[in-house]
Amino acid sequence: QSKYDSSKTLISSPADMFANEEGGPEPDWVITEREQFSDFRDLNKDGKMDKDEIQHWILPQDYDHALAEARHLVYESDVDKDQKLTKKEVLDNWNMFVGSQATNYGEDLTRNHDEL
Repeated sequence: QSKYDSSKTLISSPADMFANEEGGPEPDWVITEREQFSDFRDLNKDGKMDKDEIQHWILPQDYDHALAEARHLVYESDVDKDQKLTKKEVLDNWNMFVGSQATNYGEDLTRNHDEL
């Protein structure tokens, strides 16, 4: 029988791993992490993350990864800010597109597209 019990709490605030040995104020990243944990991750406000809260954090249902990646590519590459990418804008930023899941890691750039 496994000692792992998925009904048990798996994560408390990641900021709790920080040990301030000097007794001074917490760094900004710890304060931010505590706020993120309290406001967005600990949905039932019990101070811990259960299996459902971890799943919501890692795979949120209301977040479209493809849309976010596409917006990121347009934002970073659209020099004239017209919300349209020209062939030149894509080629000038080829390294960003080659490393993107949105372009199948560059493979889609080798195919003919009407939109380009």
